[in-house]
Amino acid sequence: MKIVISGIGIVSALGIGAERNLAALVGERGGIGPIRHFSTPHRVPVGEVPLSNADLQRLAGLSDTDTVSRTALLGMLAAAEALDDAQIASRQRVALISATTVGGMDLTPTFYAPFLARANGGRLRHVAQHDCHSSTQRIAQHCGIGGFRTAISTACSSAANAIIMGQRLLRHRLADIVVCGGTDALCAYTLCGFRSLMILDTDPCRPFDASRAGLNLGEAAAFVVMQREAEAKQAYCHLAGAANANDAHHQTALTDDGRGPQSAMRQALERASLGPADIDYINAHGTGTPNNDASELRAMTAIWGRDLPPFSSTKAFTGHTLAAAGSVEAVFAALAIKHGKAWANLNFGQPMPEAVAIDREPIRHTLSLPLRHVLSNSFGFGGNCTSLVFSKL
Repeated sequence: MKIVISGIGIVSALGIGAERNLAALVGERGGIGPIRHFSTPHRVPVGEVPLSNADLQRLAGLSDTDTVSRTALLGMLAAAEALDDAQIASRQRVALISATTVGGMDLTPTFYAPFLARANGGRLRHVAQHDCHSSTQRIAQHCGIGGFRTAISTACSSAANAIIMGQRLLRHRLADIVVCGGTDALCAYTLCGFRSLMILDTDPCRPFDASRAGLNLGEAAAFVVMQREAEAKQAYCHLAGAANANDAHHQTALTDDGRGPQSAMRQALERASLGPADIDYINAHGTGTPNNDASELRAMTAIWGRDLPPFSSTKAFTGHTLAAAGSVEAVFAALAIKHGKAWANLNFGQPMPEAVAIDREPIRHTLSLPLRHVLSNSFGFGGNCTSLVFSKL
């Protein structure tokens, strides 16, 4: 039984909708720039969606007086696009699996400032959306999704794990249509947290480059509609294999030898009944941090050696979108297969020593390739590593 991607929806720093994101990828136009939509003393580049909350509310058809977290707003637009793309009319038996780590944190400070000033200050509707599942409920309500719904929060592998869960629901016939993905908004709390870890680059990030100095945070929402092949009206590709592994090595770092990433990739290939040589392109996790990129490349080298296929990170386009990263890159993988494109690794200049040793470097410019199988990696804090294999039908 093949589980296919029948619809896609995305909102990112590259624009609103799959067509604008595709045009930016093809044209090698990144979305990294200054922070515009919230106040912070930190001057670092980010991948910010180029619309205010008021703009997003109008696009979603909501009242200006409605209080909705930015995380939920982004998710509403992306999920609705995916459902429309898949031509899903009745949505009462549709399931929703939405991933997030930020939740409604963008609203939370607006509650606490007046609350701390006086005992009866603050609007409860702001803090009530702090919980991760709140955005899931708002997305379901907005899209008319009446079936099973849940939230997943496993750091940066969250949305990829949502896609694995969707596949399982469909294979076991616990659902007929599943909307899977993730949404995370930029906010001061997240920015300060990553700043404290000292892994933010003050320049546009450079994944897999010898001079890489950290990541750029981003915000996005991306969802895919998954169905059994016989029941879908159209399909971009099918999810051939998927695996989640956890090396539990460190709260925020991968093992130097890439043990967790290697396990996830090997298992995903095995479940897809594919060998390493079958993979035509790897959409790497590639955050731009010294630890992640070295660990991931060592893991890929352990599997492919000098036969490593074309690979790149698209985070220099969008920034690291945290819980949404796995579904953003699943959408990019689906578009890659449909259009025969392997995406550029923007800002790359000098290969890191690990790449020099195997005479392999990431894709400098978007390539036109006949793609059959694409591997997409999403590796999270705590060692939670997920790999997805998407294949042409």
